[in-house]
Amino acid sequence: MSNPTPKQILETLLPYLRVAAGYARQLQPLIRALPAKDGDNFFAEALTDADLSIQTLVEVALLGTFPNIRFYGEEHEQSGNTKYFRSIELGEKGDYLVTLDPIDGTKFYMDGHNNYQIILTVLNSDEFEAVLAISPALNTYYYALRGEGTFTGSLEDDLNACVPVKLDSSEPIILLGWGMSQYKPLLQKYYDVIDVGNDYSLETQIPNHNGILSGCICGAVTRSAKFIDGAALAFLAQEAGCIVTTHDGSSPPPLNACENYSRPGLLVAATESVHRHLLEAAKTLKKA
Repeated sequence: MSNPTPKQILETLLPYLRVAAGYARQLQPLIRALPAKDGDNFFAEALTDADLSIQTLVEVALLGTFPNIRFYGEEHEQSGNTKYFRSIELGEKGDYLVTLDPIDGTKFYMDGHNNYQIILTVLNSDEFEAVLAISPALNTYYYALRGEGTFTGSLEDDLNACVPVKLDSSEPIILLGWGMSQYKPLLQKYYDVIDVGNDYSLETQIPNHNGILSGCICGAVTRSAKFIDGAALAFLAQEAGCIVTTHDGSSPPPLNACENYSRPGLLVAATESVHRHLLEAAKTLKKA
């Protein structure tokens, strides 16, 4: 298949990702951390066997099925397959780039929590075309296609068997990403606030950013949004009906206007009132 659609890419890779999810579940209690990789927070410090093995599985599936596709994996520098892909960069319109975060939430994974994910995306030159985020420990996944909404199902379900995500009600909880602790005192009068950098606990699990889809949180603030994880999860939220903007309230820039595979920091809100509070906090901090 020389020019697969974003949905065809997801459909083709889903069986392999089911295998990857089973592998991740099986290894979680046994996993041994490999030497640390560079990063500015403890969530980025641990590289595990699972990261490399899951990426290799997806790379093999892609090279065997769509050999001319572009692919960027989080562990591309360590992978022996990177050199076989046509490119790791964004292409022109319609020349899709597939990306993979093999274990999003490596720290969660290594500490035995169930809120880690496997995130696969299909990127066009300007915007996400598709995102698939699997929660192996929960046996569920979310996916979204551009302009078609966000859907969820059990891992055994094919894409067409999934059901639309409905944002009915959310807990009054805001999740602050790494480095966003300055928002906490400004938002505490309205919400319970979880500051990932300071509130993370080995014993008590905290929500991840997809908690906005299940109603566990009503908003999130990120310092930056990598294409492979933060921006991908924001796309899922946006397709589900959430409000997603930069910290100044503007729309996220086109992907091809961004650098280092990352969008700027984002505000993600389940409702207009939550977004208004997040934006007020951002403006207050900018003036300070």
